[in-house]
Amino acid sequence: MVANPCIIIADDHPLFRTALSNTLQSELSQPQLIEAEDFSSLQQSVEANPNAHLILLDLHMPGAEGFSALVFLTAHYPQIPVMIVSAHEEADIIHRAMDHGASGFLPKSASVDTMSNALLTVLNGNIWLPEGLTDQSVAGEEELNIAEALSNLTPQQFRVASMVSQGLLNKQIAYELSVTEATIKAHMTEIFKKLGVHSRTQAAVAMGQLAVHPTQTLDEFRKKTPQLSS
Repeated sequence: MVANPCIIIADDHPLFRTALSNTLQSELSQPQLIEAEDFSSLQQSVEANPNAHLILLDLHMPGAEGFSALVFLTAHYPQIPVMIVSAHEEADIIHRAMDHGASGFLPKSASVDTMSNALLTVLNGNIWLPEGLTDQSVAGEEELNIAEALSNLTPQQFRVASMVSQGLLNKQIAYELSVTEATIKAHMTEIFKKLGVHSRTQAAVAMGQLAVHPTQTLDEFRKKTPQLSS
């Protein structure tokens, strides 16, 4: 066990962050705990702490779509294990998280003892899953392909793509990131190229494949709107 481990807790609910912090404080020796309430603060936290020992990640981080934050972290910070901590307990969601590189999946309904065991297991370099589950692949080919494409985006391009999926316009994104619209347009060109899409709508649908409950695939969207796919 690493002494004084650095752990990033990424969850938008303050009460749950406090509960996790209390558990970690009681189970570990003087852990360094860093809290993030949205994807932007999560990015800042990992950039400032690239040698963190563990990230505890909620699937519903404001500013990121479902598994996209997990894809970003495993692509850009592969040295930091990521454990998903979520209220979703469906087996297919747990298996999809593992497909996208998670080191474990902890249901929020878990007891304190189970939570402690899970955290210690992952901190020791092992995989932890709820009892009765095995690590098997269930993510579809298109979802995995989109995840791989997203992993090739730079951190800034990833933020831009996430904002596009939320419906923000270029000028709004430029304002949020304190850059020019021309810079955003340049990022959009690269995002379209890497995702293999031709429009903002297609980019948003592609990102939507990593939602916890996707509404449609990119292939389905292209069939419905062939005029946007040429």
